Amino acid sequence: MHASFFQKTQNHKKIFSVDADYKADVKVYVVDADYKADLLVYKVDADYKVSGNKGLWYFVDSDYKANKKIYFTDADYKADLKIYFVDADYKAAWKNSSKQYLLY
Repeated sequence: MHASFFQKTQNHKKIFSVDADYKADVKVYVVDADYKADLLVYKVDADYKVSGNKGLWYFVDSDYKANKKIYFTDADYKADLKIYFVDADYKAAWKNSSKQYLLY
């Protein structure tokens, strides 16, 4: 398989939300304002709309389909990553690029 194709496939953010923190690759907290977030996330409605690591997430219905398993924590201090859901795909972006490694 061509390397660039493989990279693009691997970077698609297919997300599965798990029910316990020990099952997660990343613990996530949803903040109430975009300036508090490490990442601005837009939920897309199809996996082909996701590319790269820029905050476009597609939620899958089974853990084996996911690139990353996340757990939504109930407090920001428990989280590896703070996110804010935005209302348009062009608003999705990293605010704290030092945390990008969490989603590779």
